[in-house]
Amino acid sequence: MIKKCLGCGIELQNSNVLAVGYVKDEKKDLCERCFRIQNYNEYKTVSKNNEEFINILKDINNTNDLVLLLIDIFNLPSNLDVIKKHLSNDLVLIITKYDLLKPYLKEEKLKKYIRNIGINSVSTLIISSYKNYNFDLLLDTINKHKKSNNVYVVGKTNVGKSTMINKLIYNYTNSKSQITTSKLPSTTLGNIVIKLNNNLTIIDTPGLLEKGNIIDAVELKKIFKIIPTSVIKPRTFQIKKPQTIIIEDLAKLYFFDKNDITMYISSKLEVKRVYKEDDADSLIKRVIKVPAYHDLVIKGLGFIKIIKETTINIYLIDNVDIYIRESLI
Repeated sequence: MIKKCLGCGIELQNSNVLAVGYVKDEKKDLCERCFRIQNYNEYKTVSKNNEEFINILKDINNTNDLVLLLIDIFNLPSNLDVIKKHLSNDLVLIITKYDLLKPYLKEEKLKKYIRNIGINSVSTLIISSYKNYNFDLLLDTINKHKKSNNVYVVGKTNVGKSTMINKLIYNYTNSKSQITTSKLPSTTLGNIVIKLNNNLTIIDTPGLLEKGNIIDAVELKKIFKIIPTSVIKPRTFQIKKPQTIIIEDLAKLYFFDKNDITMYISSKLEVKRVYKEDDADSLIKRVIKVPAYHDLVIKGLGFIKIIKETTINIYLIDNVDIYIRESLI
């Protein structure tokens, strides 16, 4: 019988110390990588692609099992074309990490916003695993819509799939087992099967890798500053004359015209402004026009609410995507 890591779902092996799934002792249930993450917060990068994820979606599509589709509140609207192409099962759409924006964003307004992202779902929920928000409702919704005992959890990397499942385990079982979680991408490497009770089995899946995310373009220490872990503290700037807003060594935004902007990024990141166009050789310049009352989203970093229509020179790390959306808040 093949034994899999309880933390990440990868097949365990003790023949190659450099390969994923390595264990020193065959009796262990955690691979060495998960053990180091859980006990020492040491992360070992694993090269992955989306082929395995697509194959998992195809396997799920051959069942009639319910699917929980998770979307990070900071990644709205999310490009889910791959999931929509390969998956036709009933979906419960779940927006995660609501605690980060809850003081500024009412749940009903968020649900209204979500209706425009083009996902057909049997139900929509907004949760916070950190605050244990809406988990009784989540379990009731799963039991109401599930077609069998098996329920799959899918989504992009770092949307909080494993964290949500760990909260379900903690709330509704006596088990002390936990799935390995990390702020870093590709922590879950294979399907992980968790039997919550005799009538419900949750199956965690590896995350869909997303191109253009800033966390794939920076060093490890910077990732821990970029990903917020507490309620976002908005930073508002009145732009009265041309100036550059600088977000550490990650991004620079040059504004030509008067405006009011509010930034929603991690409070651990330093922000300053200078009254000139402060370019940088290491950053790539782009020019973008933003309509009034829209957000400029820097994928993986956060978003900036723009009050008046304007054109911005934005200097950014290469291969990081930006897009415009109607204001979320």
